[in-house]
Amino acid sequence: MRLIIFTSLAMVAFAANSVLNRLGVGHFGTDPFVFAVVRVCAGAGVLCVLVSSRGQSPFAHLSARWAGALALATYMLGFSWAYQSLGAGLGALILFGSLQIMMFGWAVCRWQSVRALQWVGMTIAMAGLIILLWPSGTVVVPIGGTIAMLIATVGWAAYTILGQGARDPLAQTAGNFILCLPLVVIGGACIGFGPIGGWAGIVYAILAGGVTSGLGYALWYRVLPQLTTIQAALAQLSVPVIAVLGGALLLSEPVTMQMMAAAALVLGGIGVSILPKVLARHR
Repeated sequence: MRLIIFTSLAMVAFAANSVLNRLGVGHFGTDPFVFAVVRVCAGAGVLCVLVSSRGQSPFAHLSARWAGALALATYMLGFSWAYQSLGAGLGALILFGSLQIMMFGWAVCRWQSVRALQWVGMTIAMAGLIILLWPSGTVVVPIGGTIAMLIATVGWAAYTILGQGARDPLAQTAGNFILCLPLVVIGGACIGFGPIGGWAGIVYAILAGGVTSGLGYALWYRVLPQLTTIQAALAQLSVPVIAVLGGALLLSEPVTMQMMAAAALVLGGIGVSILPKVLARHR
C-alpha cells in the first residue's frame, strides 16, 4: 500500500510540473530556458538543505551523478522549450506516448519479463490516454515543439531507468540537480536566453523546482527500485490525466464525460499492472 501511495504522490508532482510550466511559459511569457534554470536552481537549493540536515554533504560522490544530471538537463530544456508551441494535451500525448515505447523497448532489450497482465494493463491505459488526448478537428503539429518534446522524452526515459538503481534517493537526486544546473545554463546560453517575463512566471518556476521537481523526483527515485521498467512506464501514463484534472481546477478547463472515461481506463490499466505484485507481497 505504501508503494501505491508514494507512486501516486510522485505522479501528482509530475502533473503539477506540467501545470506550473504551462502557467509560467505559456500564460506569463517567461522564457523557457530561464524557467528551466530557475526550476533547477530551486530544486538544487531545497535538496541541498534536506541532505545537509541529515549530516551529509550534498556534494559527495558527484562524479557518479553525471549520467543522471545529463538526462535531467535534457528533459528540463526540451520540456520547457516544447511548451512554447505545443498545446497541453498534444504535448502530453507526445511525451508519455513515446515514453512507453522507449521504456518497453528498453525492457525487451534487457530481456526483462513482460507478463500478460502488464501487456493488458498497457493496452487499457494507452486506450484511455488516446481517448483523453485525441485531437478533434484539424490540428497542425508544430515540428519544432514535437522535436523538443521527443528530446525531453529521451532525457526522462533515461532518468527513470537510471533511478531504478538508486540506493540513496535524496542524495542522488540532490547530486543530479547540482550537476544539472551548469548543464542547463550552458544549454540555454547556447540556444539563446529570451526575456525573463513577469515575476509570476519566476514564482511558478521556483515552486516547480523546489517542491514538485526536487521533492517529487526524490520520492520517485525512492519507489523506482521497487518497480519494474514496465510498471514505471505504466504508472506515468496517469500523469496526463492528473494534469488535465489539475488544469480544470486551476485554469477552469471543462471536465467532460470523455475525460472521466479516459481517467477510469488509464487508472484501471495501471492497477492491472501493479496490484498483482503488491498483493503478492502481502500474502
